[in-house]
Amino acid sequence: MEEELKSFVKVWVSAIISVSYCYYIPSKIKSGVHRLLSVLPVCVLFLVLPLFFVFTIFSSTTAFCLSLLANFKLILFAFDKGPLLPLPTNLFRFICFTCLPIKLQKNPNSQNHPPKWVFFSKAAIFGVLLNVHNYKSLLPPILLICLYPLHLYLVLDVLLTIVNALLTIILGCDLEPHFNEPYLATSLQDFWGHRWNLMVPAIFRPGVYSPVSSVCQHQMRSDWARFMGCLTTFFVSGLIHELVYFYINRETPTWEVTWFFVLHGVCTAMEKAVKRKIRWSLSPMLSRLITVGFLVVTGDFLFFRQIERSNMLERRANEASLFIDFVKRKVFN
Repeated sequence: MEEELKSFVKVWVSAIISVSYCYYIPSKIKSGVHRLLSVLPVCVLFLVLPLFFVFTIFSSTTAFCLSLLANFKLILFAFDKGPLLPLPTNLFRFICFTCLPIKLQKNPNSQNHPPKWVFFSKAAIFGVLLNVHNYKSLLPPILLICLYPLHLYLVLDVLLTIVNALLTIILGCDLEPHFNEPYLATSLQDFWGHRWNLMVPAIFRPGVYSPVSSVCQHQMRSDWARFMGCLTTFFVSGLIHELVYFYINRETPTWEVTWFFVLHGVCTAMEKAVKRKIRWSLSPMLSRLITVGFLVVTGDFLFFRQIERSNMLERRANEASLFIDFVKRKVFN
């Protein structure tokens, strides 16, 4: 554990130094190819940094924050796009908005935040789930199918909400929420575009969807261009998730996760096309059941099988125990 924490400090100090360079040097270069070339070494470094970890919690967190979000933010920044513009007023803010999964909320009063009891309810359910995993072999298959997506959602929502709350106080500004009650999604478009991990679509929309759609519009009809933009976005998302899995497991990709996102890309694009042609809609309750059911079933077959095979949740539980024991030894001995 001690060596892992040393690696954590070294990796994130390297990241902070690299982002500081981006704040002082590339920001002074004219946007475009030249600025992109100036940030590319940092992007390459951010792809390497997760490999310095053994613990899954450190490798996955670093991969998500640096290899995925920070890299896309810096590439968009090179072309005067994305969440790093307008340029933050000081270096500390630039580091936070680059390295951490946060985005400035432009219209703080435009969204209704859920009441606090909702968050505490989620935290309580998450605490129960941590113990349920010890009895996984006793659970019926139908509950196991729901266990992994629920665990993934709660751990991300609870932890990122806490991070957002702390950074809101530190930075003195309102930040975008990461989730918008995804279990209430009435369609795949609603789920992926407006409810799930909102930091990612905020980056993929200008970074992948818009450029691909714009290029394709010169070669095909606008509806097919939008289809290609949507499919490419989901394909890129699948590749990035494969990369994150590689950082965690250090095994050859199985491409199941990529197929999961390709499937959802095709289905989302078809869903949007059908909505434009057909004006009637299902009841919200039925739409939610179909949407969440489709997500859970396809996730079980394509997304979570790799997590299950690698015993990722069990490994994280062991890592948490090791960390707690390490803290106890340092504090009480």
